[in-house]
Amino acid sequence: MDASRGIGTFTVWDYVVFAAVLLISAVIGIYYAFAGGSRETSKDFLMGGRRMHAVPVALSLTASFMSAVTVLGTPAEVYRFGTIYSIFGLTYFLVVVISAEVFLPVFYKLGITSTYEYLELRFNRYVRLLGTIFYIIQT
Repeated sequence: MDASRGIGTFTVWDYVVFAAVLLISAVIGIYYAFAGGSRETSKDFLMGGRRMHAVPVALSLTASFMSAVTVLGTPAEVYRFGTIYSIFGLTYFLVVVISAEVFLPVFYKLGITSTYEYLELRFNRYVRLLGTIFYIIQT
């Protein structure tokens, strides 16, 4: 390896591997789009027909909320700011419990899957769009 080459510099082989990974991901997506079995509705796809038990749903939600940035960044945050960062964990636990007890029963009874659907149902489509835009900016 050339010592003058910087860490942030891609070579031809780096681009080849990157393109191959993207191509393989695209092929897998296209395959399952056409041959992945039939789904009757988008609700069956998104919610499993409401036939799943609590454990797989909880594991799925946990996996979707814990990104690689969270897994790698949390130890760095604790190292930098100390154990005061543990307050984040406490508040996170409280928010999850409150959400499960206050919001989920309402969403379940209405048969909706997101807060954006609730905004449209409660107000109108423009409020839903505004909420979506605010979330995108915040994220």
